[in-house]
Amino acid sequence: MNRRMRKKLQAKLADALYCDDPERLAALLRAGADPLVHRDGETALYRASVQGAAGNVRVLLEAGAPPNEECDAGLPLCGAACWGHDDAVRELLAAGADPLLKEHGTLSALEWAERGGYDSTVALLRG
Repeated sequence: MNRRMRKKLQAKLADALYCDDPERLAALLRAGADPLVHRDGETALYRASVQGAAGNVRVLLEAGAPPNEECDAGLPLCGAACWGHDDAVRELLAAGADPLLKEHGTLSALEWAERGGYDSTVALLRG
């Protein structure tokens, strides 16, 4: 795949992420879109996690996106936990995300959820 086609595919991936469209996202990944890339220092998994788009999170994890990979913006689990997105948190935990891993060496997902007052998210992260 040439560079222009890859760039166009990644732009469509970004649209699928923002529209919370897991089926379209899965089709783009099958066509060769990179699940590790998004934009602005974020991975696709981080963006889906922050949005609380559990279906997109699941699709990206199934495509091989590592649940504990930190991007410039942070860790996917921290992104989901700091907004209380329980369904996304469940998907990440099921894929092996570590609730005690500290984002940029500062706060863990558990600490973000506690600070946000998301009791149900705290309970999920404590297992």
